[in-house]
Amino acid sequence: MGNQLDRITHLNYSELPTGDPSGLEKDELRVGVAYFFSDEEEEVDDRTPSDCGFTKDHSPTEEEPYPVSEVEYSAFCSQECIFSKLRENEDLNVYSVKTLLTMCKPGDLLELVGTAQPPHWVIYEHDNQIIHLHKGEIRKDSLLEISNGRHGRIVNNRYRFRPLPPDLVMQNAVGHLSLRSEEICWTNSESFAAWCRFGKREFKAGGEAHSAEQQYFLKVHLSGSGVHTLVFRSLEDMIRERRRVDASGILKELSLVNGGKE
Repeated sequence: MGNQLDRITHLNYSELPTGDPSGLEKDELRVGVAYFFSDEEEEVDDRTPSDCGFTKDHSPTEEEPYPVSEVEYSAFCSQECIFSKLRENEDLNVYSVKTLLTMCKPGDLLELVGTAQPPHWVIYEHDNQIIHLHKGEIRKDSLLEISNGRHGRIVNNRYRFRPLPPDLVMQNAVGHLSLRSEEICWTNSESFAAWCRFGKREFKAGGEAHSAEQQYFLKVHLSGSGVHTLVFRSLEDMIRERRRVDASGILKELSLVNGGKE
């Protein structure tokens, strides 16, 4: 039931309805090219706290939040803010995983962060169990085991979309367990986890019809060099570029608007 269309396996590009069969979206069904693949760029590998940018002297204790140096962003579709990661508006501190577990509720979006790597997003289930896209497979794991030195935070409000009820978030996540690369239509852990929570087809690769009127604007707030604005034709393209910047700290100059500075 629910999202049966999402589980259709296609090895080639296909013209498929990309609205969610659950009927939770009120706008009209749009048809787009659905690309079923994953190029998950980050791996949750065997890192130590120092590998992830946390040293013994500066690693968060179980009681204390820890500030990290990160690029900050805001994003807009037309004139509407759809994403915000700004220290002036929210707590960007990270916590040890043990502390994070005391704060989580089923259906929460969690972000694990480290230095020079894109963040890894997961859906919290219960009792230390999370569901996530990892190494081309949607799987259930222990948060303590997969963190591997990373620290994390709850990011339920990072995207400004209306969230689904927790039971539907978990239904989305659990309903896709064990799917592998050739069956997956999300390109990274963030897109999958965010789709589970918000149910927006725009998080899927090829999930929205392109139009000249609809554009996404990503404002990159770089310390000491102002705000740079990049423009994209889809939410998925914007997410992938933002994650690339998180991993490398380098902007693609050709995608900057008006020379990039505001």
